[in-house]
Amino acid sequence: MLYFGLIGLAIGIAIGMAALGGGAGIGKAVSSALEGTARQPEAAGNLRTTLIIGAALIEALTIYALVIGIILMGKLPSPEQALEMFKAAAGH
Repeated sequence: MLYFGLIGLAIGIAIGMAALGGGAGIGKAVSSALEGTARQPEAAGNLRTTLIIGAALIEALTIYALVIGIILMGKLPSPEQALEMFKAAAGH
């Protein structure tokens, strides 16, 4: 029983932490790219290309966490099955 609760908790924590980490990573990347552009405006094109590639890789990690969450949701029982297991555990 506890197993299903832990899976549900893991789904929320994994997706939340991935979104938090991805947001922080993209924020840092954009900040650094803007600082670099401000210091050397002629390098803006190269910085933009590198920034887009880096942001795509960071975002891919967040999407992987979402996919793992969806896979874990498939491991959870349906509400009817869960209710039957709770009744069986309670001895009814």
